[in-house]
Amino acid sequence: MAKSKETIDLLLTRRSAKALTMVEPGPSDSEIKMILRAGARVPDHGKLAPWRFILFKDDARAKFGDLLAKIYAEVETRATEEQIAFERGRLSRAPLVVAVVSRVTPGIKIPEWEQILSAGAVCQNMLIAATALGYGAQWLTEWYAFDASVNEALGLGENERVAGYLYFGSESVPKDERPRPELSDITSEWKPKA
Repeated sequence: MAKSKETIDLLLTRRSAKALTMVEPGPSDSEIKMILRAGARVPDHGKLAPWRFILFKDDARAKFGDLLAKIYAEVETRATEEQIAFERGRLSRAPLVVAVVSRVTPGIKIPEWEQILSAGAVCQNMLIAATALGYGAQWLTEWYAFDASVNEALGLGENERVAGYLYFGSESVPKDERPRPELSDITSEWKPKA
């Protein structure tokens, strides 16, 4: 494979966009397929595909938002109308939202931890693919990623859970940079004991 300075530059400068500031247009159907294909090209010990995708496009975003608002109001009995309205509009923030579902196969030689990590790699690949296509992207796991009623509405199985909701759209504001760790603070070199 040839060296790609563009890929390295993308990896060294990639930054999440904020879902709250995303606008139309979102990825086209062919671009969505490309983003999903990039997601599925991750390390996958045992060829299990321990993940799947749920897409929220067009009216489905608002309909799922209605469900989120209903569940939120039931759980947060003191929620204000403003808070409930915020939950209703949650998936309408961006033109496309993809739930990446981690699905673990227990009791096999492939460790569950590796299967879960593979789902995380899917999310990262999709963020990078969307960024390379010129879109803003953000990976979120807020309350609705962990709520049993929401997960039931998604049809999640016993060994499934949401690895993240990925938001995709055009950026309406410049992204701000955030501090990154110093490599010297997080890197060590193993040496055998004398």
